[in-house]
Amino acid sequence: MAVHALGVRRPLLPWVETTPCRYCQTRTMIPLISVTGLCKSFPGVRALHDIQFELMAGEVHALMGENGAGKSTLMKILAGVYTRDTGEILCEGKPVDFQSPRDAQAMGFGIIHQELQLMNHLTVAQNIFIGREPRGRLGLFLDEDKLNAQARDILAHMHVRIDPRAIVGELTVASQQMVEIAKALSFDSRVLIMDEPTSALNDAEIAELFRIIRQLRDRGVGIIYISHKMDELKQIADRVTVLRDGEYVATVTAKDTSVEAVIGMMVGRTLTDVTPFQGAKNTGEIALEVRHLTAGPLVRDVSFTLRKGEILGFAGLMGAGRTEVARAVFGADPVESGEILVKGAKAVIRTPGDAVARGIGYLSEDRKRFGLATGMDVESNIVMSNLPKFLSFNFFLRRAQIRKTASHFINLLAIRTPSATQQVRLLSGGNQQKIVIAKWLERDCDVLFFDEPTRGIDVGAKSEIYKLLRALATEGKAIVMISSELPEILRMSDRIVVMCEGRITGELSASEASQERIMHLATRRESLEAA
Repeated sequence: MAVHALGVRRPLLPWVETTPCRYCQTRTMIPLISVTGLCKSFPGVRALHDIQFELMAGEVHALMGENGAGKSTLMKILAGVYTRDTGEILCEGKPVDFQSPRDAQAMGFGIIHQELQLMNHLTVAQNIFIGREPRGRLGLFLDEDKLNAQARDILAHMHVRIDPRAIVGELTVASQQMVEIAKALSFDSRVLIMDEPTSALNDAEIAELFRIIRQLRDRGVGIIYISHKMDELKQIADRVTVLRDGEYVATVTAKDTSVEAVIGMMVGRTLTDVTPFQGAKNTGEIALEVRHLTAGPLVRDVSFTLRKGEILGFAGLMGAGRTEVARAVFGADPVESGEILVKGAKAVIRTPGDAVARGIGYLSEDRKRFGLATGMDVESNIVMSNLPKFLSFNFFLRRAQIRKTASHFINLLAIRTPSATQQVRLLSGGNQQKIVIAKWLERDCDVLFFDEPTRGIDVGAKSEIYKLLRALATEGKAIVMISSELPEILRMSDRIVVMCEGRITGELSASEASQERIMHLATRRESLEAA
């Protein structure tokens, strides 16, 4: 028996018995993974061409690139989700050919997907150990007590407070992300692929994840780390490989390469949109007013106003209630008490349809679950929120108008797709996010809730979305932006509302806001106790 890195005792995997820790013992120069000449195409899309990549044991190797650069495709090949067309993959100098994820797992390869791969109807513990559940003496029945205890041990060593018996579908996206990480760590992998693992985590959770990564690296685990958060490079990465448009660009040492240089390699151009947003300076008509809104444990007596032409940022830690406020205003969750006023008139909003009719749109943080029909094509998703506009005699689809509208937004948002008829599920996460934005822009709502609008989006696409938000505010749209990234909140907001445990604990103007002041308000529990 061996003790797992996080304290769970489980049988030794074959690689543990034969492979010493190269990071802290005599280090071999044979790469843990070596990829050369790798190519992969999908119908109408050349995803990868002549890719090379190398990972050493005991190394955190960051893989960078814009959405559509081929990062996730390369990782899915290494994880056995996809098979390569051509090229060679060596594991410790020996050719490997994974035909399924099970093949990759048997060789000690684990992956944390950008899009969560969890079963919402099962518990946290069942998701972590699915297919490997402990059984009783006769081997017929699951040992639920042991299952929950093992899951609780992993979560405790991650310093995550999640009940292993909780149903995954009832958790927030951030909590589901931590379950996904726990699931990957439970395999005791020698190669761990992390695809945007911090996209839904707050600063404290990210710090804890980095602690776990360093612990695994010191044991000799090779970690491939994909992220669009440039500040994470210097904190965690040893080397950085950059892909662009499905091709290899360069591999550099993280400590010796500036963030600006990496960005330049990623986008192939200089980004000029780096100045803080000064705001629309619009103090005119109130577009939305919320008074004493209560909706469940995470929305308690919430009041705020939103004016035309401004961006109102909502900040707070995980579980603060920001998403829940947006869902309650949008009619996605029931409201217990309080009032919602649109343009000064009281609005009765019981369903999302009521909200849309009042000119309110909501871009969810979970695009696949609430924002897209991934089995449908791009153009259908874009016009979905305003379908009657594209019907003749309330029955026949006006295909030419649909195609023209879709083409407009594909060009406006630089959505990378072979055509407007491409299935959304075949596009990268960032391009899927742009399609959700296009859907609400086509509806031309006056009030827009953007919940984590740049989650899983690369630095170039972020710049484009920032410009888009500025343009919408300039046109007079009223925007609520919920974000877990404080630099983003500070950069884009006219005013910032801060929440903690379901209540608003403060409001800051753009001129007086800082990361320190926001974090103080986000942890201000004394105001809750006095309420």
